[in-house]
Amino acid sequence: MSGSDSDGVTLSVRAAEKRDAGRGVARIPEMARRQLGVLSGDTIVIEGENGKTTVAKMWPADPSIPERAIQIDGDTRANAGVHVGDTVTVRTKDTSTIRDAERVTLTAPPGLTTSQRQVAEHEATKTLRNRPVRTGEQIRVEGVDQEPFTVVDTTPDGDVRITGSTTVRIAGQSGAASTSQTGTSSGGSATDTESAADSSGTPPAELDETVETSADSSSPSGVTYEDIGGLDEELELVREMIELPLSEPELFQRLGVEPPSGVLLYGPPGTGKTLIARAVANEVDAHFVTISGPEIMSKYKGESEEQLRRTFEEARENAPTIIFFDEIDSIAGTRDDEGDAENRIVGQLLTLMDGLDARGEVIVIGATNRVDSIDPALRRGGRFDREIQIGVPDETGRKEILEVHTRGMPLAEDVSVDALARRTHGFVGADLDAVASEAAMAAIRNRPADEDELATWNQNPTVQKRHFDEALASVEPSAMREYVAESPDTNFGNVGGLETAKQTLRESVEWPLTYDKLFEETNTEPPSGVLLHGPPGTGKTLLARALAGETDVNFVRVDGPEIIDRYVGESEKAIRKVFERARQAAPSIVFFDEIDAITAARGEGHEVTERVVSQLLTELDGMRENPNLVVLAATNRKDQIDPALLRPGRLDTHVYVGEPDHAAREKILEVHSRGKPLGDDVDLAELAGELEGYTGADLEALVRDASMKAIREVADEYSPEEANERADQVVVERRHLEAAREDVDV
Repeated sequence: MSGSDSDGVTLSVRAAEKRDAGRGVARIPEMARRQLGVLSGDTIVIEGENGKTTVAKMWPADPSIPERAIQIDGDTRANAGVHVGDTVTVRTKDTSTIRDAERVTLTAPPGLTTSQRQVAEHEATKTLRNRPVRTGEQIRVEGVDQEPFTVVDTTPDGDVRITGSTTVRIAGQSGAASTSQTGTSSGGSATDTESAADSSGTPPAELDETVETSADSSSPSGVTYEDIGGLDEELELVREMIELPLSEPELFQRLGVEPPSGVLLYGPPGTGKTLIARAVANEVDAHFVTISGPEIMSKYKGESEEQLRRTFEEARENAPTIIFFDEIDSIAGTRDDEGDAENRIVGQLLTLMDGLDARGEVIVIGATNRVDSIDPALRRGGRFDREIQIGVPDETGRKEILEVHTRGMPLAEDVSVDALARRTHGFVGADLDAVASEAAMAAIRNRPADEDELATWNQNPTVQKRHFDEALASVEPSAMREYVAESPDTNFGNVGGLETAKQTLRESVEWPLTYDKLFEETNTEPPSGVLLHGPPGTGKTLLARALAGETDVNFVRVDGPEIIDRYVGESEKAIRKVFERARQAAPSIVFFDEIDAITAARGEGHEVTERVVSQLLTELDGMRENPNLVVLAATNRKDQIDPALLRPGRLDTHVYVGEPDHAAREKILEVHSRGKPLGDDVDLAELAGELEGYTGADLEALVRDASMKAIREVADEYSPEEANERADQVVVERRHLEAAREDVDV
């Protein structure tokens, strides 16, 4: 990569930051900025290798970005005629040659209605101010449409800057146009523009598993790399497999190797497999053909295969082409003796993939969430050369996805995307899209009732933290829906006593997640499993839930008996699926309550539980590869568990949760009487001394019964209306606790 010369600086193109999409921003490193002598907000000229140029606003790049890189979004890349990985020359732009625009006319994407065009003009007021544009370029108006608008005319001609006094006209395909003045104040600093661009419109890209009918390069899908959050590594792998063979086929010829012919994307539903395919097709300007598995099936023999042949023939004629099979498992399942039609389709697909003459010009992408059901013959080299897992995003990935979906959303100051990312363990892209949409709907539902206030709100709506809280309560994480991953709000503050058990659990579970570098440096393997054992009612299950709340990770609870199934192999399959889902949503805690029900010593129990024990042993042994997965188990019959499960490397940390002592009983009473109107004659320390032999569950029952007795006295004496009015007079006295002691059987 060359440095700088009198004509500018040569930089390598990278995808823009998620929040910069559609804003005409180019981020460059500090060294390049100094060489160019430009300041934040200045206009720069970007020239591609083909001679095409475009203008953009300069903003500083993050220090982690390489010194010879430039970050620009999909529209800017298209305007400069470049792709990610290409080289561009960046030059300064004499500010005197950029005049303020009096009028700018945009052509709306196909299908935009008159009302939508009016909304687009309103949004352009916020998003395009202080942005340099020129005739013939494409720009995206956030919150209106994924498809870009085209600048068809400017007054004056040449490079212009849209200001507060610029009139924006948006014409439909028929040429009809409406007009809008972009605000009342003129100009506006670049900083104002940046904040405005972050607070307008509605979420753009949708991370779902749905693709519309195919579009060719003259009608791109509108999805760019900036619309994909949390999948940077996977996207790089897909680009490597797809972009290079299509853009530089001669490179493979020189190396003497065949370019890859197929990529299989697999992972849970909603993680962005389809979106990646659409974005890559859009970025490489390739013909894009979508085949939804079920729609090619026909009741007539040979017709399904004929449709496949026609599709591949069309792909060759329009090369370079990407053929995308959505839900490929529905037509390419493992062949057997019974599925005649399915066997023929798989056979036809194998033949077509082997016979791709223009290998580098036609790429096949398959997407599935059931990768193991696909015929093994399709999964060898030369067909689907690479299999790329599109997994559940981690916290950083979730933050990126949320940035994409709230990019055009007017967020209130109390909304923290970082906090939302931390709270959404197990959520895939489609779930986060649903959260953003549901929060917007909650904001609409809670609009002011007063007409004047409503009109004001409609002009400047905001989405607040409480709206996101409502949305999170109604959207479940799809990656863990079958096993209901909880994020408990219980913590160790809700657990009285058990200090030794708490500390052991912290060291076994929380430390490997928090102090991962210390474990790495000392080459220490964290415990893979923890067994909580002790008498019933001492707080084993509560401890497990509190631990999940303390560490802020997914909590997958599995009750022992629900695993057992009467059909051979189903119980073991249930264990495998629990661990598979937990790995996808890591970091997570898998909690087996009453584990003795499924892990009786082999040779003494039923053959089903013997197979379950064997499967559990296998899964526990395989957990060493994933330090973000911990198994917790609880039992009050430790002696009934198969000894192989209790050895080091499996459930190796044993925590005894016994009956509480005096100090622990006092703390437990404090926890359960928190917020209760206790009488002056109630001394918890004295009461704890009298309750020798009571477990945590007994103490909870005691306090609850005493409260019920206090409520009963008021409820029996007054009518419901009067009783509710006297609610503040209810007091839980010592006599209520004494009466409750007689009822609690210990």
